[in-house]
Amino acid sequence: MQLVGEQMIAAPSQRVWEALNDPEILAASLPGHQHLEKQADDRFIATVDIKVGPIGARMKGSVTLTDLNPPNSYTLVLEGHGGIAGSMKGNAKVRLTDVDGGTRISYDVDALVEGRMAQLGGPIIDATAKHFAGKFFTSFGEIVSGVKVVAPAPAEGPAPTALGAPAARPSGGFPIAWILAMVIAAGCGFLFGQGPGPTDSAWAGLAIGALLVLVAAAAFEYGRRSAAPVVMLDSALLRRLIDGDKK
Repeated sequence: MQLVGEQMIAAPSQRVWEALNDPEILAASLPGHQHLEKQADDRFIATVDIKVGPIGARMKGSVTLTDLNPPNSYTLVLEGHGGIAGSMKGNAKVRLTDVDGGTRISYDVDALVEGRMAQLGGPIIDATAKHFAGKFFTSFGEIVSGVKVVAPAPAEGPAPTALGAPAARPSGGFPIAWILAMVIAAGCGFLFGQGPGPTDSAWAGLAIGALLVLVAAAAFEYGRRSAAPVVMLDSALLRRLIDGDKK
């Protein structure tokens, strides 16, 4: 998993640096936080409840700070274990830059996810990581700057298909192809009943060929109409799944 992003914080870089090393502020900012403890100046241990798609886990792990360059940058070495749900390890490079109005935090995460969570696939893991980082930095920025961050309104678009609801499908009914096939089948029976003859044989052969074509077409159409429904998830619904929203 790779995640690159940045966040503006309305506070000077020295204040942001101190907050990034304050266990109380970090604990208040972490989504799903259960426990966070500073073991040393360069090491934290934490327990966080996370949800990746349909899989929920309590992740216990450690964060070690390396390459310290206060108040400009450091590297986080991450390691976490969530039992049968899986594990994660990697690193995150964090940079602080003074800009007009505050500090820009840039982060570059490179992590390996294993276990059941990894089986969900990259897109779901990446979406979860981005959402987690967004919630963390929103809370962190509000605490450090004292300014409430208003989330932008979601873009208007077509209503998402409800989870588990089939996509729209043509209405049923007796396919016209089957009706034609039965008509030609009746014609074949009639021609065979007329007895052998050159003309009769030609018409019977033609009717049989047409019957086979129509039966194949009817079978194809019936299979297409009976295909399993496709469930479409837009970004808003995926976000609700990540948050565990049951609505």
